[in-house]
Amino acid sequence: MINIDAHNHVRGKSVYLDDIQELNGTLYALPFDATVAHAKIKNIDLQRAIQHSGIVTILTAKDIPGENQIGGIIPDEPLFADGEVHFRGQVIALIVGTSEHHCRQAAKLIHVEYEELPVITDARDAQRHNQLIIPPRTFTLGNTEEAWSTCDYVCEGRTDVNGQEHLYIETQGAYARPKEDGSIVISSSTQGPTAVQRMVARVLGIPMHKVEIDTVRLGGGFGGKEDQATPWAVMVALASQHLQKPVKMAMHRMDDMRMTGKRHPYSADFKIGLSKDLKIIAYEVTHYQNAGAAADLSPAVMERTLFHSTNAYFVPNVIAKAYSCKTNLPPNTAFRGFGGPQGKFVIEAAIVKAAEAIGVSPAVIQKANLVTDGNELSYGQILQQTNAHASWDSSMKTYDYETQKKRVADFNASNARFKKGLAVQPICFGISFTNTMMNHARALVHIYHDGSVVVSTGAVEMGQGVNTKLLQIATQIFGISASKVRIESTNTLRVANTSPTAASAGADLNGKALEIACHNLLNRLKTVALSEHNATQFEIRDEQVYADSKVTNMTWTDLVMKAFTLRVALSENAHYATPTIHYDKSKEKGHPFAYHVYGTAILEVTVDCLKGTYDFDSVNIVHDFGQSMNKDVDNGQIEGGLVQGIGWMTLEEIVYNEQGRLVSNALSTYKVPDIYSVPKHIQIKHLETEGHELAIKKSKAVGEPPLMYGLGAYFAIRAAVRAFNPDADLAINAPYTPEKVLMDLYKMS
Repeated sequence: MINIDAHNHVRGKSVYLDDIQELNGTLYALPFDATVAHAKIKNIDLQRAIQHSGIVTILTAKDIPGENQIGGIIPDEPLFADGEVHFRGQVIALIVGTSEHHCRQAAKLIHVEYEELPVITDARDAQRHNQLIIPPRTFTLGNTEEAWSTCDYVCEGRTDVNGQEHLYIETQGAYARPKEDGSIVISSSTQGPTAVQRMVARVLGIPMHKVEIDTVRLGGGFGGKEDQATPWAVMVALASQHLQKPVKMAMHRMDDMRMTGKRHPYSADFKIGLSKDLKIIAYEVTHYQNAGAAADLSPAVMERTLFHSTNAYFVPNVIAKAYSCKTNLPPNTAFRGFGGPQGKFVIEAAIVKAAEAIGVSPAVIQKANLVTDGNELSYGQILQQTNAHASWDSSMKTYDYETQKKRVADFNASNARFKKGLAVQPICFGISFTNTMMNHARALVHIYHDGSVVVSTGAVEMGQGVNTKLLQIATQIFGISASKVRIESTNTLRVANTSPTAASAGADLNGKALEIACHNLLNRLKTVALSEHNATQFEIRDEQVYADSKVTNMTWTDLVMKAFTLRVALSENAHYATPTIHYDKSKEKGHPFAYHVYGTAILEVTVDCLKGTYDFDSVNIVHDFGQSMNKDVDNGQIEGGLVQGIGWMTLEEIVYNEQGRLVSNALSTYKVPDIYSVPKHIQIKHLETEGHELAIKKSKAVGEPPLMYGLGAYFAIRAAVRAFNPDADLAINAPYTPEKVLMDLYKMS
């Protein structure tokens, strides 16, 4: 089954937030945000702006009937700044008018008097000043203090990795319409409809049952709409309630980039110790997470960094510590991988530094330390059904790594201006929300008496193909054609208390709930069919009923109508909660993940040593899909995740100045991979594995894991640079932009 949205996408028929037909009298909202990063607000003069043509109202904190608070994990983030601002882009007021143009003109007339305060933009600086979002957390395994004395090689260092702009094609936005009895319906471009519902209720001071959130699809999310879609929906809801008019906001790209948080930048210190046979004996790492000015999802992101600090390697002695550091930048947030890539980057850097010091290939150390069944991770989970070795061995054989390595070495020996680099990138990524209570979902299925079916779940379609997989589940269980099944929008009045579509768990959680609902309905239909045909076995294939393995004259539609006449329930609401998972934060031990995804990528790059530019010649991947439900959809996720990871490692450089102003604030100053910068060749092999019973139909989650293959891009480039300049002491600072590459190529030892 192809992606069910493809037909409408290519014809421009798919409806996104800004495509919703507007009601007569719709007003438009524009956030007015701070132009300084840290200051007390001494005075706000709104008078001239309110009197401007087309302006209906300007709302501030004093106009909020409920709580001026949208913090999810920690209540530390006001909807509107009240008395003090903590980052450039923090919203102070909401301008509402008859057009966006009028609102933008009015914004120029607002005058704010600030008393500026000291600005912190660096995570390590914040930690030194004890500016922390939460207390630090530490994961431990074994005893590193005793282990160091047994190590034959010890290497220490520092890494820095920058943030990343989500750059979803559809910017943040929402459209609110008042209903009778004080209720409100909001179309929101969000990955977390329930989170939006909860915060709207909190700020408006009304119960959640009066807030309906509806999401048809997103034009991309990547985590940037898990928590940070919330404020814009709350603002238009507030304006709509205040004015009893429909109110819409669809943000301008530069406003979106300036005002929203990014992937978290991290700085880290590491120490790694190995034996003579290159086994990693001990590993210590301290992460400094740049959280920005409020918690947002930073505590959870930091936790996942710790969970993934040893990537695909078994290390018997570990100390992994992390600080969530409060700075005067927009609150950083979820981004594909959710802290995992930052944790993995450090141990990969540590292995590369150790390999350079010892004089071996990093791949030798990587292979020697891959996890296997029975290994305990630093957070206490015992690994089972590991496929790290299988994916590694398959990639080496499938893509003839030894021949490729020789070819690269021969090329470098015979070329002065161009050098090639080669890197192997194994991955091991845990699947589940690490907050155990979030691992649940519901599905509502209606079978109408004409045989058509409607499915509602909490999953949000954002281009990843989750609706296609849900459609496959329903059609396969019922034995009917796709034309008979409709996947409804995600709506908080149809399916309540949803977790966000995130953590790569959307298909697993919602698909499992849908499976239960469909099987419950099928069992009711089975009773009707067996009674009708005096049979003991029942099956539906291609919409035809089979009894005792023989075709009958009853169709799917006939069976449904018969059940309807017998007053059999043709609606089902099912609940699924992931079993086996648990975690105890007081001990920092548990079993937080349902399963892990494995894979290995081999990346080859050619660097122009005169210009500092580079081309990725190939990326060859062996990936653990389990029993893939849809190889086309899954391959698309692999390719997209890989290129997004390569972009983060190479081109996409977030730059703030010392005053906290975003310098890379447009697509002219922030570079993302285009058709010329993606790998020339990408090959994907599906590793033949059994899959995992907690994955939907044993088809493993594929949203986040492939981004981690992009980490190898950094180290492939580094290998090429070292082939040209072998004696230079190279810092590890991602992204490895052409400017940094050029500097390293000619760096003195």
